[in-house]
Amino acid sequence: MQPRICRDVSRRDLSIDLLGKRIPVPFMLAPIGVNSILHPEAEIAPAKAAAALGVPYILSNVSTKSMEEVAKAMGDALRWFQLYPPIDRELTDSFLKRAEDAGYSAIVVTIDSTLLGWREKDLHNAYLPFLSGEGMGNFFSDPVFLSRLKEPPEKNVKAASKKALEEGNNVHFTWEHLEYICNHSKLPVLLKGVTHPEDAILAVKHGAKGIVVSNHGGRQLDGGVATLDVLPSIRKAVGQDAPVLLDSGIRRGADVLKAIALGASAVLIGRPFAYALAAAGETGVTKVLEHFIAETELQLAISGRTSIGEVDEHLVTNKYV
Repeated sequence: MQPRICRDVSRRDLSIDLLGKRIPVPFMLAPIGVNSILHPEAEIAPAKAAAALGVPYILSNVSTKSMEEVAKAMGDALRWFQLYPPIDRELTDSFLKRAEDAGYSAIVVTIDSTLLGWREKDLHNAYLPFLSGEGMGNFFSDPVFLSRLKEPPEKNVKAASKKALEEGNNVHFTWEHLEYICNHSKLPVLLKGVTHPEDAILAVKHGAKGIVVSNHGGRQLDGGVATLDVLPSIRKAVGQDAPVLLDSGIRRGADVLKAIALGASAVLIGRPFAYALAAAGETGVTKVLEHFIAETELQLAISGRTSIGEVDEHLVTNKYV
């Protein structure tokens, strides 16, 4: 990054407009599932921490706590719901309706993990917490899903979990299915998992209101492209109207500004809050978010800018002028 100097940066503003809402910071908590393996409070802890600081929270489809429980913990705070689109369209409709009723304001359809990547440590340890019911809060509380089971989850948790995994591993998903979701939800839909500009164009064409550039934290395609490298081409492809968010690799306040300079409307924070949740629960997540807010504001001032709107491609450079 190449800063400018001799500018009055005594007042700074981190707020942005996103899907018609003004939010105080240019980042959100990314959807990370199965938080119960990190902390007993599971998704409730990060949800509360985010709500207290005005940071929007994207709840994972595979949360251990249901979307209604998380909504109750957050009150009126801004929240989105991530959807791993099920094969069963009635179940899809049920998830969408529940999210609307619970006060979520956008749907993040995630399509970069319809099959899990080759995760050698998990394979070596035969580790799949879903099979014991972890991360199944939204499935096990859904009337449509429950109607598809021969036995309720409390009697056969493994069979119920396998059925949920079959729904989530939707390798049949196509652009036509995305269009169906966009047409059947009252909420704006963003498509997460985009790393190619042509896919971004197709997403908007089929009804998506925004794009989330993501390689799923580098856990899927071995040797997949870095999100920051492809971000400028995706922003160019969809133009300035559609929000483009960047996921994967955000660790510091400076990372937030780099992504925005290269075309992101906002970024998602993932692993930092997950590590903090494991270490110290809600308190840990709060500290991480406070640090991100403080560091982003500090880096903004040091760069010679006073607002996120002033951050553009001139902040980052490949050669000195």
